[in-house]
Amino acid sequence: MVRQSAEWMQPLDDRLLELLDEEGGLTPQVIEERGITSSDHASRRCRQLARYGLLSRPARGFYKITEEGRAYLAGDLDADDLEPVDES
Repeated sequence: MVRQSAEWMQPLDDRLLELLDEEGGLTPQVIEERGITSSDHASRRCRQLARYGLLSRPARGFYKITEEGRAYLAGDLDADDLEPVDES
């Protein structure tokens, strides 16, 4: 399994995706409580991961991993192939 990250990604992103895959869905506050990173930083990274389709945001401040996110974790998706979604 070789994950193909993208230039826009940070090393923390893999850990966030792994955690959300394990837990099903979390808020940035819970991510901070788990000792991963601050809630502010988790929020920024989760928004970016959602922008590229690796996470979804079914409710404000709550993130879940997508099928694309799972495919990335499995090494079956090159994150460089993802295009940002216009959030306007």
